[in-house]
Amino acid sequence: MAQAKAVDAPSSPGPAKTGTGGNPWLVLLAVSLGVIMVMLDGTVVGIANPVIQVDLKATLSDLQWVTSGYLLALAVFLITAGKLGDLFGHKRVFLIGVGGFALSSVGIGLSAELADIIPGATPAGALIGLRVLQGLFGALLQPAALALLRGAFPGERLNQAMGAWGAIIGLSSAAGPIVGGLLVESRGWESVFFINAPVGVVALVLGIFLIKENRSQTLARIDWLGVLLLSGAMFSLVWTIIKAPEWGWGDSTTLTFIGAFVVLMAGFIFWQSRARQPLVPLSLFANPSISIGTFLMMMVAFAMFGAMFFLGFFFQGVHGLSPLDAGLRMLPMSAGMIVASPLAGMLLGKLGPKITMAAGLLITAFSMFLMSQLSIDASFMASAIPFVLLAFGLSPVFVGATEIIVGNAPVELSGVAGGVQQSAMQVGGALGTAILGAVMAGEISRSLPGYLGPAAQAIPAEQMTALEKIAAFGQAPPGVPQQVADALHSSFMDGMHLAFLVSTGIAVLTALLALFVKAGRKSAEGAPVHVG
Repeated sequence: MAQAKAVDAPSSPGPAKTGTGGNPWLVLLAVSLGVIMVMLDGTVVGIANPVIQVDLKATLSDLQWVTSGYLLALAVFLITAGKLGDLFGHKRVFLIGVGGFALSSVGIGLSAELADIIPGATPAGALIGLRVLQGLFGALLQPAALALLRGAFPGERLNQAMGAWGAIIGLSSAAGPIVGGLLVESRGWESVFFINAPVGVVALVLGIFLIKENRSQTLARIDWLGVLLLSGAMFSLVWTIIKAPEWGWGDSTTLTFIGAFVVLMAGFIFWQSRARQPLVPLSLFANPSISIGTFLMMMVAFAMFGAMFFLGFFFQGVHGLSPLDAGLRMLPMSAGMIVASPLAGMLLGKLGPKITMAAGLLITAFSMFLMSQLSIDASFMASAIPFVLLAFGLSPVFVGATEIIVGNAPVELSGVAGGVQQSAMQVGGALGTAILGAVMAGEISRSLPGYLGPAAQAIPAEQMTALEKIAAFGQAPPGVPQQVADALHSSFMDGMHLAFLVSTGIAVLTALLALFVKAGRKSAEGAPVHVG
């Protein structure tokens, strides 16, 4: 029996070939291992960054691009990658993503050696280039994984799958800082990338034998003009977000890229309304819950990634902890997600998305406020309590928004829906990092002269700017007077506190928006059932 659709999709009139088949929980295991690899990489890089900076003699700009280059490639390619899965098969695209991600990770670990054989390359440059390649393969992997889950867990069971999915991601996030800290201290920063190789091999083997192919029977071609327009628009947006703090938000270059984004996105929307087989059918967003879910995902990523970006520098720079100890300090949040994510899946099924997600965002706001009160010598418990609260606040939003976006989409567009979900998260994270980074930098510039006292008047402008950049990473150069070190750390704390307060406000406002969500879930007969 043909399955009814919760949203209209005139460009994909026929049924999709589902059939991820077999035990859906084994499918969950197989795809989770691939995503665990990505999550481990994301959490361990934050622990490894200070060591990479010293070992490769990387500048602060280089270090930012280790993260930003990966993020740029991921954000630009995610929706296109989802469409490739819809067209060529999600299993095939998933396996290519897993294999490519593992190989590029090995290359990153060997970046110093590769720089020696590539004319004109530097170790930091090779690392950044391979991180971009890693982002492209990560983009292939993630929407395909969500689409495979969408096919394996139809109807009401999707909440359970997304709850388990969140728990597995929480477990990998919890393991990341510990594993990363141990590896960095005992085997060097390269080992945190080498670890992806065995995980990738296991994911490939399980994926080959446990997953059956899942692809649309109705999609015949790729909308290449749509790919070009969307990729150009996404590049312009993310590039602007990354570079605007350096250029200045009112600079002509920043405004030019913003203008390019607006023009290219307008062209993309115009073309999608006329293309025979559009890259992103606009009817997908006719369901308001998909649109709201996308925005919720972007805003929660804004608050979380934007604020959490500073914590690694706080613990290792200001607090003076080792990489392993810094990982242990961040463990309560990641470990809390192991419990919170399945619980969120159950609550979403019982209470609906409105109450569950709004409550989660209010808990998130409270935890962010508590983090805005952290002191320089904060104890383990002082940071553990808001971290655990944050896990229980974020999990309902992450699980709920993912289920709303992917669960409401027609099965034949599940890859595109997965790409939309992941793009919202990446763009939100990039916006949060850039905008809250600018907020923090502005507060450091305001407060640092006051902490330096009368001595600030004798410091040349260029040197003061250099001190402000150093303060933004929570560092105090060796040999500086104690008064200067204290001033750098205190101004960093002021900036971090303000960033958390801004995140608090965003979480409260987003909680109000969550009250307008109405999830459409498919009943056993295939008709959409609206709850909430």
